[in-house]
Amino acid sequence: MKALFFVALALLAGCAATEPYPPMQTVPHVDLGRYAGTWHEVALIPNRFQQACVADTTATYTPQGEGRIGVRNRCKRSDGSEMSVDGMAEVVDPATNAKLKVSFLPTWLRWTGIGRGDYWVLYLSPDYRVAIVGEPRREFLWILARTPTFPDAEYEGLLAHVRAAGYDPARLRRASPR
Repeated sequence: MKALFFVALALLAGCAATEPYPPMQTVPHVDLGRYAGTWHEVALIPNRFQQACVADTTATYTPQGEGRIGVRNRCKRSDGSEMSVDGMAEVVDPATNAKLKVSFLPTWLRWTGIGRGDYWVLYLSPDYRVAIVGEPRREFLWILARTPTFPDAEYEGLLAHVRAAGYDPARLRRASPR
């Protein structure tokens, strides 16, 4: 019985060590002041919270000090109405500012730490005009730009970064511009 326990433990340890992708790499550094402002969604691997969004999706980031960033996500629904949600992001890797945790829970619940999602900057153009953001489980991804329209050729060029991060570009959905 003891031997069976150790065999099972060894098998579980082997399964836990197996990852389908190597650890995700973020950009070396994000200047939060330059990153602040409004970003338009170019493409995404959507999460369940974005199912109602059909067009004009934006994220606006506002530095709050001490590694905290206010977040306002907005989009249009199929009936033309606008939907928005406010949240707070906190830097979890101050050496790079490239790994954050984001919560859209009510302010009075955020202190608990539950409901916080990973927000990792995987690619950032030198001019802070384009970014790719993902999370280590590779379930969600966003390609963001400072402008609501984005050239197809430039989008195609970003797919190499998406692949390098361990995502399947076929899962991406192009966002609808204005």
